[in-house]
Amino acid sequence: MDNFIVSARKYRPSTFNSVVGQSSLTTTLKNAITNNHLAHAYLFCGPRGVGKTTCARIFAKIINCQNLTSEFEACNQCESCVAFNEGRSYNIHELDAASNNGVDDIRNLIDQVRIPPQIGKYSVYIIDEVHMLSQGAFNAFLKTLEEPPAHAIFILATTEKHKIIPTILSRTQIYDFNRITIADTVDHLKYVASQEGVDADENALTIIAQKSDGGMRDALSIFDQIVSFSGNKITYQDVITNLNVLDYEYYFQLVDAFLKNEVSKALLIFNEILDKGFDAHHFIGGLSTHLRDVLVCKDPQTISLLEVGADIRERYKKQAQDCPTDFLFQALKITNDCDLNYRISKNKRLLVELALIRLSQLTNEKKKQLSEENPIPLQKIAVEASSTDTPKTTIRPEQKQEEKTVQAPVSMPNNTVIPRVESVPKQEKSAPKAQQLPPSISITAKVVAAPQETYAKAEATETLNNDFTDEDLTKVWLSFADTIPDEKRLISYINSNLPKRIPDTPTFEVWISNSMQEKEVNGFKRDILNYLRSNLKNSYIDMIINMNETIESYKILSPEDKYKQMAAQNPALIKLRTGLNFEID
Repeated sequence: MDNFIVSARKYRPSTFNSVVGQSSLTTTLKNAITNNHLAHAYLFCGPRGVGKTTCARIFAKIINCQNLTSEFEACNQCESCVAFNEGRSYNIHELDAASNNGVDDIRNLIDQVRIPPQIGKYSVYIIDEVHMLSQGAFNAFLKTLEEPPAHAIFILATTEKHKIIPTILSRTQIYDFNRITIADTVDHLKYVASQEGVDADENALTIIAQKSDGGMRDALSIFDQIVSFSGNKITYQDVITNLNVLDYEYYFQLVDAFLKNEVSKALLIFNEILDKGFDAHHFIGGLSTHLRDVLVCKDPQTISLLEVGADIRERYKKQAQDCPTDFLFQALKITNDCDLNYRISKNKRLLVELALIRLSQLTNEKKKQLSEENPIPLQKIAVEASSTDTPKTTIRPEQKQEEKTVQAPVSMPNNTVIPRVESVPKQEKSAPKAQQLPPSISITAKVVAAPQETYAKAEATETLNNDFTDEDLTKVWLSFADTIPDEKRLISYINSNLPKRIPDTPTFEVWISNSMQEKEVNGFKRDILNYLRSNLKNSYIDMIINMNETIESYKILSPEDKYKQMAAQNPALIKLRTGLNFEID
């Protein structure tokens, strides 16, 4: 039985042409060799598994090759190349700085640098993970690194360039290696699969490339792991099962549920994902990525940013056509906020479920907003009616400001006769009744209160007269409490006392049980009305405050009320207060 060699070692590049995803750097190094412009020190930096050490070895092999090819690659036939391939070359020295990071280790290296090469022209010293050297080791290495012998070339490799001191950086040529793209990784995995006789699905290889995060070594290690799991045929399902990756299908189904406002379906899908052992934080991150991919498919110019297989790409394109752009923007904001708040949330599952509920209501809110038509002002209707032979609407002069009037329609044909606006006398604590008009005319009632009870909407640029339901009124009434976090007593009152709308009018009533509540509510009446008018888009909303004298046992008494009750039971308390000259706070 032959010894198994992992793919990362078996298919390690031996020439610059076989290096994946670093064409600009390999071209620069080949040109330096061609033109004999070799520096004495190089710094190769970049993420793990992108070819830093591999390029250093290829570079060292080529500059010592005695019979370069026409493409300036190593011949693999001369004595130097054979010794390198067999791992017995004395021209190439590798030092692991992670375990040899002291001053004494660098001193031994400096002593070794003085020895010229036995074969070839250069002694190449490859120091891997150079950022692990201590401060003293760096300082001991400075002089030799700046002025080494003519035959010595240093190649430093690191994944954390920011940890290297500036004096070292200034003495080297710096090459920044890029992450290997998903497309390049998939192409290389296809080559390895063909060499190994493995039938691999392209979507499966794409998932492996995404999981490797730009590192070819990681991608080949995952490839070997999947082959051990599934044999000589790799399918998409095998990969997502072995790597514990969420299937694209879940995200496509979720977005479809969002567009159809199916809250229960979205929650059931999320529950199924949790039952399969996936982390909720991982799920919400994947959902954000999916929404981002759908968004880039909205524009043909950005489709190239989508790094998936051909079959999945077509599904993204189709779903992008069904998703409004505004929906995607708002959905991304919701998922991003959920991701940011996940770590500090005490009930993480509820946090994600609330995000899914909000996502499922986005298109429903949009439809509701589009279905609401802006009313036409009464003055505009009167002008249009005056241009025809139909009689004009007149307002009787005896109508007073304290009377409650019913305004006429907001939308009607030009030839429709506008009925006369009738006034309804003000009644004590009774809802005014709207005048019966033809079915084609929509009625909006307006309540005109006394001057001291009328609050004009701040900074209003136009009169709004949208209709709203009792449920809308209650929802906005409760949401006002979020705007006054410091007013604890008023918040308690708002949450425990819901408004009651007077039928067919934009006026509503609230009930108070004592003078303290009356003072609190009156103090914020203007703010409450402005908030309700703005959010319900109706400038005629008004509030009537009623005292409920029957709720005596539940009254919250002020200090003065308490004093009066105590004084009525014990008159001597009045003499005591007068004698001590106490004031009631």
